[in-house]
Amino acid sequence: MKKHKVLLFEGSGGIQFTENFLETYHTHIYCHSGEISFTFKGRQLKASAGEFVFWYAHSVVSHISFTKNFTATVLLVDEEFLNSNLPDISWSIDVLIHTRDHPVLHFNEQKNKQKVLSNFQLLYDKLQEKDHTFYTELTKTQMHLFTLEMWHVFAAEFDRNKRTPQSGSIYDRFIHLVQDYCMTEREVKFYADKLFITPKHLNFVCKQNTGITASEWIQRFVKERLIVLLENQNLSIAELADMMEFSSRSFFTRYVKKLLGLTPSEYRSRLE
Repeated sequence: MKKHKVLLFEGSGGIQFTENFLETYHTHIYCHSGEISFTFKGRQLKASAGEFVFWYAHSVVSHISFTKNFTATVLLVDEEFLNSNLPDISWSIDVLIHTRDHPVLHFNEQKNKQKVLSNFQLLYDKLQEKDHTFYTELTKTQMHLFTLEMWHVFAAEFDRNKRTPQSGSIYDRFIHLVQDYCMTEREVKFYADKLFITPKHLNFVCKQNTGITASEWIQRFVKERLIVLLENQNLSIAELADMMEFSSRSFFTRYVKKLLGLTPSEYRSRLE
């Protein structure tokens, strides 16, 4: 089957996905009616009318099923095409991480529904104008705009999630601090000081609650963000080192090698 940069279609009673579609495409689904159920990273999830589903390419999705009255608008965007036309994502890293673990969004406002569907159509339409004199530039710009619009919608959902009242336990407060500070603060002592406890006690609390130490949790969050940032070729390795406040590129390289088993350059070479 020919590989397309973008596919846009309507689903009724279900969606006929191509085999291994998640190896190639980022998947966007807006549900008009009925319900879609699926297993995502071992969790059973579902989305119904008025909700939006987003699966990154290579997401672990299985057991997809639909109710008989299911209808949806579906947009598939080629992973390579999207990733090569990303805006600067340094400001939105937490939003991206959030969507990787929370693929279902509920739109509280009608305008968000219209914005998403219009965004789908605009991207698809621009990709069809193959006789346009500046087709390459046009499609790159539209992909850029599409991404910014989708991030805007995702950011609103992320902000609502952060405003949700959280448990006052030491562990919960620690996890939220790590989400906010892990890009520049990677030592347990920083978080222990914020929580007015010792590093030893913080490690004990984390180990007791999850079986994982505070240091391991910090590394997990940093690793997730590093992978997303390294996949964005618009950011140089020197810029990433500065963003994470390493004193030199060599220190940053050693840190990434320890965390990922590859240097930043090796990781990007593997992607290519």
